[in-house]
Amino acid sequence: MYRKLLFIIISLNTIVAKAAAQQIQYTKYDSTKVVSLLKQAKTRKANTNYVLFFARQLVNIPYVAKTLENNQSEKLVINLRELDCTTYVENVLALTLCAKKKQITFKDFCHYLQTIRYEQGSIHYTNRHHYFTEWIISNTKLGLVKDRQTTKAPFTGIQKINVSYMSEHPQYYPMLVKNPTWKTAIARMEKDLNGLTYRYIPKKTIANTSLFKNSIKDGDIIAIITNKRGLDTSHIGIAVWHRDGLHMLNASQIRKKVVEEPMLLRTYMSKHPIQIGIRVIEIK
Repeated sequence: MYRKLLFIIISLNTIVAKAAAQQIQYTKYDSTKVVSLLKQAKTRKANTNYVLFFARQLVNIPYVAKTLENNQSEKLVINLRELDCTTYVENVLALTLCAKKKQITFKDFCHYLQTIRYEQGSIHYTNRHHYFTEWIISNTKLGLVKDRQTTKAPFTGIQKINVSYMSEHPQYYPMLVKNPTWKTAIARMEKDLNGLTYRYIPKKTIANTSLFKNSIKDGDIIAIITNKRGLDTSHIGIAVWHRDGLHMLNASQIRKKVVEEPMLLRTYMSKHPIQIGIRVIEIK
C-alpha cells in the first residue's frame, strides 16, 4: 500500500514538473548565460550595484520587439539573445533578485522572472503585465520595487492613466489576433487602471543637480510617460549618472541594441515630442 501511494505521489510530481517545463521557453544559450552571469555576480563586492552590473553585462544584445508574442499559447519566454525595453528591464531585475539572495540556479531565475512578469505569477497572456503602470503596481505589492511618489519637487507633474491601446488596436498584438476572446480580459484590465493618478518629473526640468541626484539613483527604473492616446508609457530603461548628467541604459529601437545611451536623458527625450516626463521606480 505504501509503495503504491509513493508511486502515485512521484507520478503526480513528475506530471506537474513536466507541465511546468512545457510553459517555459528557452535555449541552452539562455540558461548557460543566466548561470554564468549569476556566478560572476557572486564574486562581486558586497556593495555592488547589481542592477548596473547586470544592465551593463547585457549591452550590445540586439533589440527585437515582440519576442513574447510568437507562441499560440502563453509561455514564460526567456530570451537573452534578443531584448526589447521591457524584457531588458525584467531580465535585469530577475538577475538582481537572484544575486541579492545569493541564488545562482536557472530555476531561481525563472521563478523571479515569472513572478515579475505575471499577475500572481500565473502564466497566461491576460495575466501578463502589458502596461507598465500595471507592472509597477503588481511588483510594488510584492515588495520588489517602490514607485517614487511625492508632492515635492522635482515630481511636479501629474499623470492620469487612460489606457485603451491594446483593446482598440488588437491587430498589433499577434497573440490577440490568434486569440480574440482574450480582448475582453484586456479591456477589463484597462478599465481597472484608468483614472489612477501618479506624480512624475517633467522632461524639461531634468537637470544635473543635487535635487535630481537625490531623487533618481543609479539603477532606478525610468518609465518614460507619453501623451500618445491609449498608452501610459512609451519606453523604459535604467538610470545611470555620468559626470555631465543623467543617462539611461536601455534596449534601444533606434540603435537596434542595448546601449548605455551617450545622449543625456533630457536631450534624448527632447527629440521625442510624445514623451512628456518620467516616473522613477526604485528596485528594493
